[in-house]
Amino acid sequence: MTETPLPFSTEELRFLDLLAQRFPTAQAASTEIINLEAILRLPKGTEHFLTDIHGEYETFSHILRNASGVVRRKIDDVFGKKIAEREKTQLATLIYYPEEKLDALNKKKINTDEWYYVTLLRLVEVAREAAQKYTRSKVRKAMPSNFAYIIDELINETNSKKSDYIDGIIQSIVTIRRASHFIIAICAFIQRLLIDRLHIIGDIFDRGPDASKVMQTILNHHAFDIQWGNHDIIWIGAASGIDAHIAEVIRFSARYENLDTLEDAYGINLKPLLTFALTQYNDDPCTCFIPKSSSDETNRDTSVRITTMMHKAISVIGWKLEGQVIQRNPQFKMENRMFLDKIDFQNETVHIEGKDYPLKDSYFPTVDPQNPYKLSNEEQEVIDKLRFTFLNCEKLQMHISALIGKGGMYLVYNSNLLFHGCIPMKDATTFDEFPFKDGLVSGKALCDKFDRAVRRCWVNRKSTDADLQPDYDYCWYLWCGPASPLFGKKKMATFERYLTDDEGLHKEAQNPYFKLRDNEDSCKLILKEFGLDPEKSHIINGHVPVKLLKGEKPVKANGKLFAIDGGMSKPYRKETGISGYTLIYNSSSLVLVSHEPFCSKSQAIEEEKDIISSRDVVEISPDPICVGDTDIGVELRKQADDLKRLLQAYTVGVIKER
Repeated sequence: MTETPLPFSTEELRFLDLLAQRFPTAQAASTEIINLEAILRLPKGTEHFLTDIHGEYETFSHILRNASGVVRRKIDDVFGKKIAEREKTQLATLIYYPEEKLDALNKKKINTDEWYYVTLLRLVEVAREAAQKYTRSKVRKAMPSNFAYIIDELINETNSKKSDYIDGIIQSIVTIRRASHFIIAICAFIQRLLIDRLHIIGDIFDRGPDASKVMQTILNHHAFDIQWGNHDIIWIGAASGIDAHIAEVIRFSARYENLDTLEDAYGINLKPLLTFALTQYNDDPCTCFIPKSSSDETNRDTSVRITTMMHKAISVIGWKLEGQVIQRNPQFKMENRMFLDKIDFQNETVHIEGKDYPLKDSYFPTVDPQNPYKLSNEEQEVIDKLRFTFLNCEKLQMHISALIGKGGMYLVYNSNLLFHGCIPMKDATTFDEFPFKDGLVSGKALCDKFDRAVRRCWVNRKSTDADLQPDYDYCWYLWCGPASPLFGKKKMATFERYLTDDEGLHKEAQNPYFKLRDNEDSCKLILKEFGLDPEKSHIINGHVPVKLLKGEKPVKANGKLFAIDGGMSKPYRKETGISGYTLIYNSSSLVLVSHEPFCSKSQAIEEEKDIISSRDVVEISPDPICVGDTDIGVELRKQADDLKRLLQAYTVGVIKER
């Protein structure tokens, strides 16, 4: 009699044998299957999307702490009119800044035993509301370890017959003087539960003063991803030792009088640049290079004056280095971005697009008219020392490592396509192309090619292999190239803005994408290119501030695209009229939250001033979205299917229970 062949391949049995090490019995496998299939029916976690933070740490931190207004909404849901508005406001501020608020209340002698008792009860109710849509297992993992057992008991024990038990726990916490510690722990727990996943759609760096604090806050979050922005890519390039990016990072920091981020936050030694600038430009007014926030008057201040000279020195070095990249890469077709060879030093003009324009500054003592893009020996020494510092700054390397590991050119997540800048387009039906060595590339393939080039730059950042030069140059192109998905403009008019008065030269024409993103069919084309259902999916985009004051709207293409750069960075607020957006995607809807400017952390604590946020529900799901409908759900189903096969293997005896 012939034995029936087993329904398992040899390879599958090897896999199931490994899986059996985690689930050694049929009962263990069955229990996990039941658990996974139950999780699939739970409401999906809440995702928060933010973009273009640009170093605005206090605003960004507060938006995370108040969960874009969700904390206050939870308090309103729980207490309604049971407690006064001022009590709700104080409770909200306590959740945002528990340590600082407790200190402030202690100085006013407000936090009596009675206050602690009432406050603890209220915080437990808010925590219970925040935890209700998650499994007990997931909630336990979110609990601070030092109070996990107590928080678990308090938020899960709702039996009215055990009210004395709950009361006893609260009284004991107060009596043994652990109330402050418990408040700090449960407030952190509430904050964590209200943002299940954080999506950062690019531009963490530049302009604002505290990009390093922003990065550290993101790194401390329990679940996040980052889509690289054009300002992030120059920091990635600088930390990878790319000379042109190093010059650009310093130039941008000097322009916005933000060298402290480099020197104090990251410990970058700028002394070689300072020494060189003092030597070359000490007698030069450098008027065109006075930082943006300063003026001719403030330029007399010693620190501003030093920044101004350093600004000019690194700008010239940068223009030389950019010219070298363009000369190496004729396929970039960026020769029109080279200007040093077009300067007439005798007449103090520059030849641009067939016309001579007067220069506002023509004093460039290190530029050799016969070889204008060659660094002088002194400039080369400066850039060599700066490269060494960037490559060996431990904190910067750690932050950029996370930016690489958790980041990318784009992300497809839960039927949403996330990217910072654009998908370069020629017209409504055609993607723009870029010439890599193996041919012309566009659309998703273009983003993938650039993504891999950036990762190779990072992995090989201390290599001297000349074969890696193309990757370094592609990384530079992402910052300012006309077909760059991160930049999205035909040119970066840095030289013209600094040195000419002609406003026509200052204009930076955008890629057609930024007009086409108002068109539903164009957005559907992009979604289809990335393998998404164009009828159900969305594009979430940053980079270009939404000009609300001019009537522009963040919701575009009949709800297919959300442009969520709302001007968190202060220089952009005059265009947007607000201080940023958060897009919130929960189990029932997509909600766009707009934020008014943040006062300050001290005012938030002392005066209990919150960010005023307005909510606009932009899409409602006809049915609640469950975990099973998400990308995580797909993975959990695969795990459940694998366990069902293991259970079958146990049943027929091909895998032994252990």
